[in-house]
Amino acid sequence: MERISIDPITRLEGHGKIDIFLDNEGNVANSYFQIPELRGFERFCVGRQVEEIPILTNRICGVCPEAHHMAGAKAVDAVYHVDPPRTAKMLRELLYSAFFVADHTTHFYALAGPDFIIGPDAPIAERNILGVIHKVGLEIGGKVIQARKYGHNVIEMIGGRKIHPCTSIPGGLTKGITEEQRREIEQMGRWAVEFAQFSLKIFDDIVLKNSTYLDLVLGDIYTHHTYYIGLVDENNKVNFYDGKVSVVDPEGSRLGKYGPNEYTDWIAEHVEPWTYLKFPYLKKVGWKGFVDGKDSGVYIATPLSRLNASDGMATPLAQEEYEKFFKTLGGKPVHQRLATHWARLIELLYAAERWVELATDPEITSNNYRTIPTEKPTEGIGIVEAPRGTLTHHYWTDEKGISTQVNLIVGTTNNYAAIQMSTNKAARSLIKDGKVSEGILNMVEMAFRAYDPCFGCATHSLPGNMPLEVTIRDINGNPIEVLNQNL
Repeated sequence: MERISIDPITRLEGHGKIDIFLDNEGNVANSYFQIPELRGFERFCVGRQVEEIPILTNRICGVCPEAHHMAGAKAVDAVYHVDPPRTAKMLRELLYSAFFVADHTTHFYALAGPDFIIGPDAPIAERNILGVIHKVGLEIGGKVIQARKYGHNVIEMIGGRKIHPCTSIPGGLTKGITEEQRREIEQMGRWAVEFAQFSLKIFDDIVLKNSTYLDLVLGDIYTHHTYYIGLVDENNKVNFYDGKVSVVDPEGSRLGKYGPNEYTDWIAEHVEPWTYLKFPYLKKVGWKGFVDGKDSGVYIATPLSRLNASDGMATPLAQEEYEKFFKTLGGKPVHQRLATHWARLIELLYAAERWVELATDPEITSNNYRTIPTEKPTEGIGIVEAPRGTLTHHYWTDEKGISTQVNLIVGTTNNYAAIQMSTNKAARSLIKDGKVSEGILNMVEMAFRAYDPCFGCATHSLPGNMPLEVTIRDINGNPIEVLNQNL
């Protein structure tokens, strides 16, 4: 049996590989999306002061530290049984909205964009962010850089640093913002709204008006019928920072909603021997393997999932795009995974609009940005939506606030079963009679890029015995000694 390895996979956060096995006729017998890395942050956090964990866990990844900081901050609030003031909640959500603008911009233009703007089978040397800028022009490249710059400026103003924010503490924040900062944040937010609309226009011109690309988006290769989850507010509108997690089935009917303290009633995790990453599934449905359908507990948590699981967007311009999205694609739910790129841009617009809403709220500059905890620490859970999926932090402590156990279910982990299914289906659909090209392998990779995975965040090992082999070599590269464990 012939094996084809895509190692490493490209244009994602973290590391991974895809092993594709061909039968004697040259067709795909099976494929495996493997995650070979182990981060182990759940163990690093044990024995630390619980208020340190929101700062420690944001070191998991340089791409979405803000997500871990916010989920951790909410979990620590719960550990100390304290409710932050409204201003603190708004400031955290303002930072988070700016982060979503920067992160979604990065994925669309740098990671996913080359497949559409340059073409899925274009020369590999051109299929990157530089190729995108060369094709669309330096002016657009400048806008992308500006969007990221403005997002990180807001993160620094509120979070203390452009990367790895540090100002969220039990009960709120260490500082607020001045009126001068508020005006600057508002101005940057209004620019971000225009940029998001501009990005949606690019998607419309390049993808939706291109029959070849549209056929690819709507085709069966990248389509799966699964459950969908996403955080919603009290009106069942998409929210990134707070609310309950809505769960809908493959037909679009809501199975229910759960709050942070109920996540263990809804989510369980399956393990396979060929990867370090676990496979979450819906406990109320059950694990049936890597299969579609209403009887399978596989679900996804992505921008597409959030739109499917909600009743709309909470801001007017994004709501217009939400309605256009489902009208164009035939109604809810949308199962075509490549449509996630469009959904991501609708979320980009929502995040920018929400940025402006929060920056213009009269209470945003209030000095009431922290409630001092008064109760003994116990156990707490925080949930936010990371750009790539629902993020859950669960902390247990002793009476002194020292963490005794930590559980993290990160955005990408939610999607791992679906990613395995998507890459396997793409490989089976595209590779026939042993005919494989670099362009075809890139189209297999396109299946996982729709999920915007971050495997640096997601990796666990169960039951904790990580196989490891280290080869020590001399200056000429000759092996001197081989050390290993658990092999």
